[in-house]
Amino acid sequence: MRTVRTGRTARAAAGALLAVAVLIGCGAGAGGSPGPGGPSGGATAGATAGTPGSSGLPAPSASPSRDPAAERLVTVTRTGGFAGRTVVLTVRGDGSWTRTSGTAQPGAGQLPPSGLEALRSALRAADLPRLPADARADPPVYDGFAYEFAYDGSTVSSDEGSLTPGLRKVLAALPGF
Repeated sequence: MRTVRTGRTARAAAGALLAVAVLIGCGAGAGGSPGPGGPSGGATAGATAGTPGSSGLPAPSASPSRDPAAERLVTVTRTGGFAGRTVVLTVRGDGSWTRTSGTAQPGAGQLPPSGLEALRSALRAADLPRLPADARADPPVYDGFAYEFAYDGSTVSSDEGSLTPGLRKVLAALPGF
């Protein structure tokens, strides 16, 4: 009886894996990244049938433009503390923000224009490209927080005891963790 049950379990697992593989394979063509002739691969607005990468339909006359205000302005990740939690706070260029955490309810909101300007000013003053990529206190702060700031192509990590005054101003300008 045991070998029959094991055989059924193995067949069920194989069937589930096959179903997942089929679903992943089907999704790649529909919403996956474009091929070499796709939108970022050099297809032009004047593409016609027979042109490599063309579907035979005329290309749209204008490509959708990305709104720079909706792009990420800064992402700050806070880890540690007594509970050892990780919280990620992302603020976009239009002032909208999201907060995600593996253990707490996510949050979202909108900075007022004055708050957004204060954050932008603090980020410029902090001058992340000139800071060390990783700053840690010696001795380490046990059960303290560690932060990672990602802004304008620069990433800086620092524990609570090594935050520069500029990074403290950035934290003060952010919505709460």
